Amino acid sequence: MFRHSPARRGLLALALASACGAAVADKSAAPATPGWPARPLRIIVGFPPGSSPDLTARTFSEPLAQALGQPVIVENKVGAGGNIGADAVAKAQDDHTIGLFINGNLTIAKLLNPQVPYDPARDLAPLSLIGVSPLVLAAPVNQPGVPAGADARAFLQAARQAGDRWSYGTPGVGTVGHLGTELLKARTGIAPVHIPYPGYPQVATAMLGGQLQMALLPPALAQAQERAGKLRLIGVTSAGRSALVPHVPSLSEAGVRDFQLEIWNAFAAPASMPAPVRARLSALIGETARSPEVRAKLFQQGWQAVGSSAEGLANRMRADTATMSRVIREQGIRAE
Repeated sequence: MFRHSPARRGLLALALASACGAAVADKSAAPATPGWPARPLRIIVGFPPGSSPDLTARTFSEPLAQALGQPVIVENKVGAGGNIGADAVAKAQDDHTIGLFINGNLTIAKLLNPQVPYDPARDLAPLSLIGVSPLVLAAPVNQPGVPAGADARAFLQAARQAGDRWSYGTPGVGTVGHLGTELLKARTGIAPVHIPYPGYPQVATAMLGGQLQMALLPPALAQAQERAGKLRLIGVTSAGRSALVPHVPSLSEAGVRDFQLEIWNAFAAPASMPAPVRARLSALIGETARSPEVRAKLFQQGWQAVGSSAEGLANRMRADTATMSRVIREQGIRAE
């Protein structure tokens, strides 16, 4: 009979122990949830079909369905800037409902309006930060008072000289574009007047018509207008350059200090969902977001994929809530 030497037996024992340890680690990363899911998983989106949050949710529905062995249904509950959908997730008690959120629902909504019926910190449990994107400071190409080819420093200097004779547009009071521009005003000494519009396309149209002198726009919209020769892109709001707009410098490169702003989306669950179920969903969603196929789809939708842990999302929520709370307080912003 074949016999291993003592040294060989020791190596086999070590290998077996390592394999068992890896199995335990895998099990802790995605804990067993006996009997769950017992029916389809529902993803609530607070925005209409075809919107950016809706597209992201549907990008995840098929991979999650394959992993869970149950259908995954996207349900749109539209209204109040996504807060109706967020409240529906917060109140869900079926252990089979999660939500796809934009950062405003998880950080700004309750700060700006205490009457919002849910509390993100109390009623929602973070699952995973999915994608991030900067906004792009954009302006009309032929803008009076701004030299042709002006870089970010020259543009901001022109904005300071213009004072409140300039205006900027956003999709509404309390949006990331609004609070972000107010933060930029505080950091740079510029003073353009806020004019809210129904959405970003209307903001871009107003800039092309000369009603606005600047705005923070999503990269895809900003680049489309740049390619058409109608808008110039001044700088991105992320800490460094973004792969989504690689040719545009960050505003920090222009000397804007203590300024970093991103829009993002994330999955969260009702706080009442059992912890093992949340842990399994967090692991599956994060892994899905980091897969090459989904990363590519998110990039096409205008997102740099993250796929964080639940703790990573919780940390981001706390940090952004603190930043936005300070902007709202210092700039005296109130819901309309």
